[in-house]
Amino acid sequence: MGDEKVFLRRHIMVKGRFVDLILSGRKRSTIRLGKVIPRYSEVIIHGGGRPIAKARIVRVVHKKVRELTEEDARKDGYESLDELLKDLERVYGRKISPDDTVTIIEFEVEKTFTDLNPEDVYLGLSPIDVARIAYRYLRNELSKEDLRILDAVMRYRSIREASIKLFGTLSKRWLIRKVLRRCLKRLIEKGILKVDRDKLEKVASLSPYLRDVLERSSGSE
Repeated sequence: MGDEKVFLRRHIMVKGRFVDLILSGRKRSTIRLGKVIPRYSEVIIHGGGRPIAKARIVRVVHKKVRELTEEDARKDGYESLDELLKDLERVYGRKISPDDTVTIIEFEVEKTFTDLNPEDVYLGLSPIDVARIAYRYLRNELSKEDLRILDAVMRYRSIREASIKLFGTLSKRWLIRKVLRRCLKRLIEKGILKVDRDKLEKVASLSPYLRDVLERSSGSE
């Protein structure tokens, strides 16, 4: 037990209590039971039911539980190694052996999703970021065509390439942009992405979808 191999994809989930620690830079790693193999260096970190930051994995270390140090625990946001081990047992629902394998995933936050810029058409996010977040949080309410477009943006990593692959022409890029803006609007409405209201009011007149978001939020107050 504890030596199972797990592949990590584009998303890292953390407990809500770690959100502020990550955003402040005090939590710079996450320790997982088993041999975790990240498939990508760039990931989105989620906590408290929403995405909080985009980060880059800078180091992956596999250790036995007995090799973990107090410094390992502090980098993961814990006060002590004992606190870390107790939490791992709660999360995985079993007693952890000193011979179990753990993976330390160290990361650097590249962008927090608490400093979104409403003056940018995608709030300062890349189209790929919007597609990844929307695909994770909105997929049950999107059409098959919307999901096909989001998948293409993620797969081909640009609106230009997605348009060529999906439609055989660049002239359909507007369709992809429309889907991304609609998803972004919905993410804001649901509180998954948060935008400072004062900033939103200043630029709502420049963007129809942001103006609509502002009007809907005002109506619900």
